[in-house]
Amino acid sequence: MKITKNGYLQAFGCTVVVLSLIRCAYPQIAGEKQSVIAESDTTSVGAIEEKDSIIAERPSLSSLQKVHKIYSVPSFKDAFPDQNDVQLLAAQHWGVKPVVDRTDAESRKSELVYIGSNPFFFVDRLNNSIPYLVPRASVLLQDIGHNFFDSLYVKGIPFHKIIVTSVLRTKEDVFKLRTHNGNATENSCHLYGTTFDLCYNRYKTVEGPDEERRKVRNDTLKWVLSEVLRDMRQNNRCYIKYEVKQGCFHITVR
Repeated sequence: MKITKNGYLQAFGCTVVVLSLIRCAYPQIAGEKQSVIAESDTTSVGAIEEKDSIIAERPSLSSLQKVHKIYSVPSFKDAFPDQNDVQLLAAQHWGVKPVVDRTDAESRKSELVYIGSNPFFFVDRLNNSIPYLVPRASVLLQDIGHNFFDSLYVKGIPFHKIIVTSVLRTKEDVFKLRTHNGNATENSCHLYGTTFDLCYNRYKTVEGPDEERRKVRNDTLKWVLSEVLRDMRQNNRCYIKYEVKQGCFHITVR
């Protein structure tokens, strides 16, 4: 059946009249509806207020990032007293047979691990040693570099890499070194691939090509590194001697 315009208007008018009569006859229907709407509005306002309260009480991101203090160690000599005789026993236990020269070192690659600069440490130019360690010592070096990064992060210090200045020495290297370095011993721990030196007065700044990090004093980085090494030593991971003249931490895996 086709609905004309006049028919539609008449039907709409009748519907409005009927609904008006129902509302007049049963006013409680409209009251219940308004009550539900009012309750809904109250709930929405309460939820918004509660949400605003939670946001206001929520701590900021900066307050969640607790910056740890730098304590260093009371005395470097007391914290890292392990002399060559103690380190030598560990080197002989965990290390390889002393390497004669670089040709001999090449034949020992099944026993030694090559270490190169990576995200956690930087290998300096080596004049009297070659970049090889036994696997156990290589893991120790990697863990020191990783823990140093973690410590810098929690203390709010820009990232710097530790610098490795000496690794495996051949007998030939030791002989040459002893001609101009009175501290070099003939039976060096470095002969066994278990020992490496980390300098404490130089560090490699980590920054992008177009990035310039804020300057950090070497003493500050030395204090952080000393905390990391103290923990490693206390956990029986290594022996450490604080070398004053050489400006390094002399470390042997244990």
